[in-house]
Amino acid sequence: MNNPTPEQTLPLGVSDFAGLRQDGLIYVDKTEMIARMAATRKGKFFLARPRRFGKSLLVSTFESLFKYGLRDFQGLAIESLWKDKTYSVVRLDFSEIKFFSSQADFLGQLIDMLADAFAPCGFAYSADAPRSWNRQFSTWLKSVPIGSLVILIDEYDAPLTACLDQAELFEKVRETLASFYAVFKSNDAPLRFLFITGITKYSKVSIFSELNNLNDITLDVEYGTLLGYTEEELGRYFGNYIAQAAEVLELPPEELLARMRERYDGYCFDGQASSHVYSPWSTLMFLTKPRNGLENYWIESGGQTSLLMNFIKSHSLKDPGQYGQLQKVDKDLLSISADVRTINDTVLLMQAGYLTIKAVRGDMVYLGYPNGEVAQTMAKFYAALMLEKQALDMISEGVIRSHLENCDVPAFVTDVNKAFLAIDYKEYPVTSETNCRAMVSMFLNGAGLTAQSETHNALGRSDLEFTIGETRWVLEFKYAAGKDNPGALLEKALSQMEGRMYGRQSGASRLMRVGLVFSEAQRQIVASRALEPMTL
Repeated sequence: MNNPTPEQTLPLGVSDFAGLRQDGLIYVDKTEMIARMAATRKGKFFLARPRRFGKSLLVSTFESLFKYGLRDFQGLAIESLWKDKTYSVVRLDFSEIKFFSSQADFLGQLIDMLADAFAPCGFAYSADAPRSWNRQFSTWLKSVPIGSLVILIDEYDAPLTACLDQAELFEKVRETLASFYAVFKSNDAPLRFLFITGITKYSKVSIFSELNNLNDITLDVEYGTLLGYTEEELGRYFGNYIAQAAEVLELPPEELLARMRERYDGYCFDGQASSHVYSPWSTLMFLTKPRNGLENYWIESGGQTSLLMNFIKSHSLKDPGQYGQLQKVDKDLLSISADVRTINDTVLLMQAGYLTIKAVRGDMVYLGYPNGEVAQTMAKFYAALMLEKQALDMISEGVIRSHLENCDVPAFVTDVNKAFLAIDYKEYPVTSETNCRAMVSMFLNGAGLTAQSETHNALGRSDLEFTIGETRWVLEFKYAAGKDNPGALLEKALSQMEGRMYGRQSGASRLMRVGLVFSEAQRQIVASRALEPMTL
């Protein structure tokens, strides 16, 4: 196995496997899984993952393996597993074709890319020939020896995502891509291996409906950790960097790892919810410059794509009171390719990386925010929709957080009420305890705190919990509707927290527990009190 040495450099932004290995950068060894896939004769695989998860590096790894054998794999798991020969390899990166103004422009760029990529294998495209480009390509494929060609396609959906908001152009680009992929259906004899990556599964592109025996491993338990870092891998490959970061931030390594877990871990890509991984981009960015703290690197690198901005129109955005609530979808929807006009936008959020699998129960999958980085970003997105500038600035500038750091409960309640009163109540009414809890969770996450709803212990579930420094906070909400007595509801909340010992299993040094009662009539919190702080 590959054991990193202290002087090895972080592989930030490196998507060329051969270069990474030759330069001695850290490589998290996934080659046992890669060998399993590559050994499949005439294997055809599709893998969807969010952006910045290492899809291009994976494609490059396959390229090196099939083109050069074990040249770049010394010391890795695959070295004792791989016995195959080398092949002709063609790699296509469709992210290179995302700036076009018409179908003709797109088609011209596509033909140029195919002509350049397949020329070393013997394909010679002629613009003057009477036959169309796809007929020329099909005829050439028929002449290629059986099982001699490896084709790797990265970001197949990039041209489609680029024109999502132009319906007519989208359809024409989709038709053009469909004609390209359809060629392989009747000409798959030359293929030794085909691997395709993307973010979203669009229907009517001929990949999922026409390619023979395409194996979609997106939710395959066997490959759930193929991209991203497990916690075991984080310690094995980056232990020295984590120790250095802990020293810079003056934190015990265990506490730093806990904060990294809260901020960057939590992505689940298997259909049984049995594994989870850290965001590789955010992890590497933090370890590269730990002095800056645990920033939101994945989002800052372009996470707010048009997939979010233009196509998120579900009830969860129409009703920000659903913020942070688990979203339930049929398991089949996660694996079926969908038409862009009818795609389930909760599924779209998952494919883009804003939601991830939290639990699977029978045929239903429960999706939620993977970690604090995404939760905070979505909180700010909701808040920008809902709040007036003054209230929005209060959240984004950390006013709420500073009052909590000082354990100033009355000031915190004042902050929350200012936010509630800044909301357009006709558009976003607070209609239940669940609704109120979701709104406060949004305010807290927007202020940079990772607030978790309904944290379980053996005696029940608390409403909202979060940690600041060494202090664990527990908030318990009650909703006063009609003639409900706020004082009685407050006593009930306090008694519930005390009796069910909420927050005592958190591992923090100090526990703050606060009861809050929201009034339907007054549209704000009208009663609040903290129990005596506890030392744990």
